[in-house]
Amino acid sequence: SDMNAKSQFQRVIGETEKIGAADKVRRVVLCTGKVYYDLLQTREDEGIKDVAIVRVEQLYPWPKDTLNKELKKYKNAEVVWCQEEPANMGSWTFVDRRIEYALEDINIKAERPVYAGRPPAASPATGMMKVHVKEQNQLVEWALNTPLDDIPQPFRRLTKLAAE
Repeated sequence: SDMNAKSQFQRVIGETEKIGAADKVRRVVLCTGKVYYDLLQTREDEGIKDVAIVRVEQLYPWPKDTLNKELKKYKNAEVVWCQEEPANMGSWTFVDRRIEYALEDINIKAERPVYAGRPPAASPATGMMKVHVKEQNQLVEWALNTPLDDIPQPFRRLTKLAAE
């Protein structure tokens, strides 16, 4: 029933569940793919009502206007990009600046996105289910609950070392 003559592709899928008022949302988590369902389940299990989850379903061409329309709803929110791939894989290095440029055009609290995901790695997976689950739970926790300054940023140390 979801796929009929009136269905269409959505570049950005805004919050679909009942959460608090938009002006009370403290964080918007942007994501793409399966991690959305882990974020949604944890948010529901923990009764979190002040975090919106927005799915970016099209990465290129970048849906700047559509994303801005969605982000404008959350004037008091910080913005987090959550992905389950390591930081040097997946979408982070592509979307980072694009989200920042989009935020420049709208008047909300967030000035740039913060990354919540696995650190850089040579392999896309750990190869051990126990480690994978632990890492997955950690990145979901970072995205939904952790203060921004406490979320480890994967390339910050590299930038700091390069400056020394």
